[in-house]
This record gives sequence, C-alpha cells and structure tokens, in this order.
Amino acid sequence: MNLQQRIVQHFTAHVEASQETLLRLGDLIETAAVQLAHCLLNDGKILVCGNGGSAAQAQHLASELLNRYERERPGLPAIALTTDSSTLTSIANDYRYDEVFAKPIRALGQESDTLVVYTTSGNSASILNAVSAAHDRNMAIIALTGRDGGALAPLLRETDIEIRVPADITARIQEIHLLITHCFCDLIDQQLFGE
Repeated sequence: MNLQQRIVQHFTAHVEASQETLLRLGDLIETAAVQLAHCLLNDGKILVCGNGGSAAQAQHLASELLNRYERERPGLPAIALTTDSSTLTSIANDYRYDEVFAKPIRALGQESDTLVVYTTSGNSASILNAVSAAHDRNMAIIALTGRDGGALAPLLRETDIEIRVPADITARIQEIHLLITHCFCDLIDQQLFGE
C-alpha cells in the first residue's frame, strides 16, 4: 500500500466512525450537552480530565469554555485537572498517580458540578478514581469512552452519561471525541446564548 492509499484509508475510517457515532449516539450527545448547560445555568462548573491524548482533549474542552468557541460571549467555568503540573506531580510523588484527579475533585467538586472524563480504554486507574471521587461528591458525570467501555463502564451509575464511540482504534476514538467536544461547545453556546 502506498502513502496516498494509507491517507485515503485514514480519511475513510474517520468518516465511517463519524457516521456510525452519529447514528448510534446523536441523542446521547444532545443529552450530555443539555446536562452541561444545566450545570452552568445552575452555577456549577465543569471539571475535565484524561491521560495522554485524552488530557489534550480535556484541556481543549476547558479552553473552549473558558475563552470562547465560535462567538463572543462571557467565559464559562471549566477546569482542566490535567494542567497544574505542580499539583499533578506532588500528588503522584506523595501518594500515587492514581490519585492525581481524585484529590482535586474531592477538594474542588460540588454537587452542582459536572465531571467530564475522556478515556479511550476506560481502564486508567486515575480516571476510575476520579469517577469514584465525583460520585462521593454527588457530581454528574459524562464519560467519553471507546471500545467496550473498559472497567469504567460498570462503575457508572444510571444517572451518569457514557458516550462510547463505536471504534476500537485509539486514533479514531480520539478524533470522534474531538468532534463530540465541538458539538458540546456549540450546543452549550446555543442553549445559553441563543442564535
């Protein structure tokens, strides 16, 4: 297979994953966006976390909310728990990496807040502990996952929202997570600020 064929293969797989996600999860993406807007309208904040590429996704969502997405509007309260290197490294050093998100959630999380987690596998201990900490704080949870949902899926409560991308390849899952993130931003702005 030459390089052009590989490029076509990547684009084709992306389009197929996007279409499959829309068909299966469009309603759930809307439900999650309504939950996020409800959180913000009720003086809550959005806490976001993930590891590796999913940390980048978490930071992307927080930056689009805090600054702006596609329109001028007031900043919205969102915190990427992945960005404070002093806190992350002190928790990882003094306790263990598994607690890097859970400890800030226990300190900052309120019942009116929503935790958004990004994980392609659903098996990261730091994400599992974050969800447990959010449950302890009675926070709403939105989990963007892939594959079979991993160990996270059975931890989620009936009131939590899991958006499980129907793909097994990490790159495809992350690409769709980004598209869903942009849907969230647009739908939040639409609900809070109208046309």
